[in-house]
Amino acid sequence: MKTDRDLERQLASIDRRGYPAYKGLRGTYDFGDFELDIAHVQGDPFAAPSQLAVYVPGDVSGLPACCRDAAHRRTATEDLLVRRFSKEAARASFKVGGSGKSGFIGTSNPGPEILERSACEIAPDGAVTLRFEAGLPAHGRTIDARAAARMLLDLIPVCVERALMLDDAGRRAAQKAAELADDQRAVRSAMRERGLVAFVADGSVLPRSSGASAKPLAGAQPFTSPESMRVTLELPHRGRVRGMGIRRGITLIVGGGYHGKSTLLKALQEGVYDHIAGDGRELVATDETAMKLRAEDGRVVHAVDISPFINNLPDGRDTRSFSTEDASGSTSQAASTVEALEAGARTLLIDEDTSATNFMVRDALMEAVVAAEHEPIMPFVERVRALWERHGVSCVLVMGSSGAFFPVADSVIQMDAYEANDITERVRAVLADARLAGTYPEVSGLGVSAGEASEASEAGEASASSSSVQDTLVSRSLELGGKLERRSTGRPGRRGRAGGGDGAGTARHEHLKVRGHGRDGFSVGSFEADLRLVEQLVDAEQSAALAQMVRMVLEHGLLDGTRALRGVVDEAFRVLDEQGWEALSPYGDTACGLARPRPCELFAALNRLR
Repeated sequence: MKTDRDLERQLASIDRRGYPAYKGLRGTYDFGDFELDIAHVQGDPFAAPSQLAVYVPGDVSGLPACCRDAAHRRTATEDLLVRRFSKEAARASFKVGGSGKSGFIGTSNPGPEILERSACEIAPDGAVTLRFEAGLPAHGRTIDARAAARMLLDLIPVCVERALMLDDAGRRAAQKAAELADDQRAVRSAMRERGLVAFVADGSVLPRSSGASAKPLAGAQPFTSPESMRVTLELPHRGRVRGMGIRRGITLIVGGGYHGKSTLLKALQEGVYDHIAGDGRELVATDETAMKLRAEDGRVVHAVDISPFINNLPDGRDTRSFSTEDASGSTSQAASTVEALEAGARTLLIDEDTSATNFMVRDALMEAVVAAEHEPIMPFVERVRALWERHGVSCVLVMGSSGAFFPVADSVIQMDAYEANDITERVRAVLADARLAGTYPEVSGLGVSAGEASEASEAGEASASSSSVQDTLVSRSLELGGKLERRSTGRPGRRGRAGGGDGAGTARHEHLKVRGHGRDGFSVGSFEADLRLVEQLVDAEQSAALAQMVRMVLEHGLLDGTRALRGVVDEAFRVLDEQGWEALSPYGDTACGLARPRPCELFAALNRLR
């Protein structure tokens, strides 16, 4: 292996030559305490930065065994090291100048969520691989070897030493990150045991400093759970922790405007991820399968059975296999609901503010004016009990202007000046009076008991009709797969892949070109995916990983029209788990810039391809 001195000599030999001469630097160099790998060199100083990595042996990194002996602890420690290196790289970046991206040093820059990232991997023996980008210096397109030597031989080694070679303080920080990961894992385990879809610890800070910032709001009122919903969890490091437990079933969050309803729901939708200490939401946890649903005017829909919600269209179109390039708000929300069930969501999160009104409710006055036989939309309020009672799918809804969901709810939380209050019994009393007055139908939930509901014709009809939500999911997936397969290959969908074999198989054609659009979406070949309203994607690196997963799915013929979409998604994640980040590179290498998405986000991306 070459050494840092060899690198120094190579740099001196290419000074003032044309920029392509930098490509001769590719390779691995021994710096003594660590190795520097120059994996990919940019074509010119204005192109995407070069891809580099450092490898620090376990006996040099100083990582305690307790920070890497379990997957959840290892992910938390990797996250910590990425943050440390990102901070040091920001200090060193552009200390040498030049044209274009000359002097840039950077790696992933995480938000408050703890995600598995390609930027850092820790081996079982404590060795650390940290991947980053660097803009090799030039003036015009002429190499500045002196500046490059300072960057590669001085600035980067300092970043490595300060970020990845842990002193006592660094080891304590790593241990605290691992202990928080233990506690977060314990919270999620306790939730499953107690039948909870969410937990919000007392003292959590839910409001953010602004709509464009993930930082906690300074001076915000800490969360306090209602006594009737308070649960106590025993955590391995923090001990007894109290907070609000939201039980499985149908939960409403109500209250006046600006009182914290949507703030609570946003904390829940992002509670599918663990958060770093100091975020304020580090002990806010939600069922990992939870999906936030909303109206998405203009989204593409591929062969979705929306008949449980929309039927008998005036133009006679079959809603059991509905496709459109430009869905309305209600149609898109109906499709997203069915797609969420297909993706395995056990909890649905819905905010009235971002929903299509005619999909959610239909009041009695409107029914009196427009007869039911002339309205093709069966509102969600008529189906939500069936989703829970027949399919075990819970729902947390924010409602601010309609009381239509009160009769079908199991519990009601009122947010009053960011204070949570359990008003279930008060709502129950109001509904009892209304029931005597005959002003609402008898359905299960707060209005009547489950036994009474089983005899009610309304609940029975809703449950029976809702079975079709899942009955055609497999055939829908096969139709979608065949459609995308024909478009990606120019041939009818078919089983099998060139080269045969197991797993993802061998690509049948040249690699499809991938373009990322940040968190908003991506393109793969001739396909586009608009992810702007997939709200639980929290990091652009997740979108980048989704783009590569879709590329892999298309190139390897997984969408061949013969397998359900669930099988396609499961296979993609199996390959990722077995082969690691290299599986998402068309050339078998690994770079920073990817973060692991949830399987349901891959479902969402495939469903939105156009």
